[in-house]
Amino acid sequence: MLFFLPANEIHKVGFTATKKIGNAVKRNRAKRRLRALFREFSPSLKDGTYIFVAKQAINEAAHQQLKNDFQKILKRLNTTKKELDV
Repeated sequence: MLFFLPANEIHKVGFTATKKIGNAVKRNRAKRRLRALFREFSPSLKDGTYIFVAKQAINEAAHQQLKNDFQKILKRLNTTKKELDV
């Protein structure tokens, strides 16, 4: 899940995972996976505040599936400067 608030010349990001995800190890792994995906897409994103909320299925999903879902949510919220390759 992604929340986005447009802003001028600011690029802030936050990651969160609730206890529904699992213990601390699973929550931290979910946030690490989100951070890695954000780093990959960061150059093509508009300025603004991004808040990523991890869902339970993130720890079981394959990397390619997460990447595809990440691209879809970024396109849906129109947060990219240019078109992403799917």
